[in-house]
Amino acid sequence: MRYLLTLIIGLCNLFSVYADELRCVYMLRLDDEIGSSTWRYTREALDEAEKEGADMLLVHLNTYGGSVVHADSIRTALMRFPRPVVAFVDNNAASAGALIALACDSVYMCSGSSMGAATVVNGNDGSAMPDKYQSYMRAMMRATAESHGKIAESDSALRWRRNPVIAEAMVDSRVEVDGLIDSTRVLTFTPEEAIKWGYADGKAESVDEVLSALNYDNNYAVIEYHPTWMDHLIGFLTNPAVQAFLIMVIVGGIYMEMHSPGVGFPSAAAIIAACLYFLPIYITGIASSWIILLFVAGFILVVLEMFVVPGFGVTGISGIVCISLALIFGLIENYTFSITYASSSSLWLSLGIFFAGLILAVVAIWYLTSSHGPKWVRRHTDLMTELRNSDGFIGVDMQPVRYVGHEGVAVTDMRPAGKVEINGETLDAVAVMGFIHAGTRVKVTKYENAQIYVKEA
Repeated sequence: MRYLLTLIIGLCNLFSVYADELRCVYMLRLDDEIGSSTWRYTREALDEAEKEGADMLLVHLNTYGGSVVHADSIRTALMRFPRPVVAFVDNNAASAGALIALACDSVYMCSGSSMGAATVVNGNDGSAMPDKYQSYMRAMMRATAESHGKIAESDSALRWRRNPVIAEAMVDSRVEVDGLIDSTRVLTFTPEEAIKWGYADGKAESVDEVLSALNYDNNYAVIEYHPTWMDHLIGFLTNPAVQAFLIMVIVGGIYMEMHSPGVGFPSAAAIIAACLYFLPIYITGIASSWIILLFVAGFILVVLEMFVVPGFGVTGISGIVCISLALIFGLIENYTFSITYASSSSLWLSLGIFFAGLILAVVAIWYLTSSHGPKWVRRHTDLMTELRNSDGFIGVDMQPVRYVGHEGVAVTDMRPAGKVEINGETLDAVAVMGFIHAGTRVKVTKYENAQIYVKEA
């Protein structure tokens, strides 16, 4: 019995030591287009990896690329992660994916995989962007390669661990590397080439083989990051195309409400779009509280302009400026009250999304209020050529100012609003002073705020 008890205690101590030595590997899969969703997944995964006390972060890569801006953010986050970061290229690490792989401390590639082709292209037709964009990408790739430092060779000479010129060759076909590529092609590595030139540390066919090559043996536990439905939703709403669409609805809704106050649907659409626009970037910490307050203040000023302060003046202009600034600054990553914290790339991206949404709003407004637009929209605006009611009366047309100075007859009693007949047309009108009885001769004195004003002739 004593020997059995001793054996049990020994086994418990053995399992305890084994558990203490068990190393934690946190794995992040980037198997989709690089964009706002993958950037959010990366931030969430890095936070979770630190909370779990992970010994290593493993990035499982299989992507053809995507947004350079979000790839740059992912690159920076991986380079600043305090633990070793290893990339496993499982088939593809193209374009933005190559930049992410290059940011990792070690890279392992499976058979038949490829890495490179990081030229910046137009998202519409796939053509190469102007050299201004290629220059920025070349510098980013070069800086990422240089961040891995130099190593000593056998003759004590120092060489780059990852040659920065090779990184540039992945972007620009004009860059030539002796023995690797001439000046007519953009560089893309196979696994053997990447290992030979120091851009990969070995080949592996699975995550287990990667960890075995890193001497983890079987003494590890892999924790994988799995996005929630909320992550997917926030990633969708923070997509630049979706944000431009929401800006279109916000601007278009406010414009339509200003031209037909009291309708309700345009303002409701604008409010819903604003919630979908600001809530995700507020949750993710991109937008500060003051930016949302700035938008609310602008919206209140616009409402005051519509219902309290008639005419288009300081109140309306101030409201539009506040709303525009809130929409632009809300997209700038880590933006605070000081504009010095905003990078030029994030500012230009924000301006691009804002003006794209603005152009879409102008096009949508033109279509909806034109003769080609749906009647249910035009019926509630002041932009129709004619507005007819069930009694057959014709409302104010597009040139009501032509009636100023003309005389007519009051068709109904005007107390003070009523109807008048001018040149054979029956129109809505308002008496300037006092009441006017039906049958009285009247004269049009002015046209203001889409309304004809008359007095006794």
